[in-house]
Amino acid sequence: MLKIRHLAFASRNPGKSAEFYKKAFGWRELRRTGKDPDNPSGVILSDGSLNISILSFSNNQTGKGPDFEGFHHMGVVVDDVPAWAEKLEAMGSACIVGEDRIPPDAQYEIKFQGPDDVVFDITDVAWPGSTALDGAPAPERVPSAAEEGRSRFAPGQAPGPRSRSSSGPAGSSHFSS
Repeated sequence: MLKIRHLAFASRNPGKSAEFYKKAFGWRELRRTGKDPDNPSGVILSDGSLNISILSFSNNQTGKGPDFEGFHHMGVVVDDVPAWAEKLEAMGSACIVGEDRIPPDAQYEIKFQGPDDVVFDITDVAWPGSTALDGAPAPERVPSAAEEGRSRFAPGQAPGPRSRSSSGPAGSSHFSS
């Protein structure tokens, strides 16, 4: 059985949200992203087996608007990304961020949209602060997709317009009602 190893929450103030969860639940802070550590664009936390990312999104990945706050997406570590991608698409899940759209500085992960517009990632690289399929702890830092050679972008380059490898914008799920 596969296990969830990553949860992402959208927040306008990731630093403040992270402080709350650290104090409430004792979660460990792994790192902050962005230029200002006092007002980060993201804070990565861990409970020891799950990566919890609190992020201020600059684009509208889920179709809920850029000001959306709350649960954003989850991530699952799989053994074979292409096989799982094929299976998910055959089940009617829309690929909303394919390999060709992975931001250069992001971890290698493919985004899909499931029933009820829930967005989820699949990857074969466990997120920092989580555990791999074999139960081994993930490293504190994983290489970006570009560093691994699994992104067509060099670090620091932004993806261009959506290509055919990504099925469509968020909100265009193939699931029928």
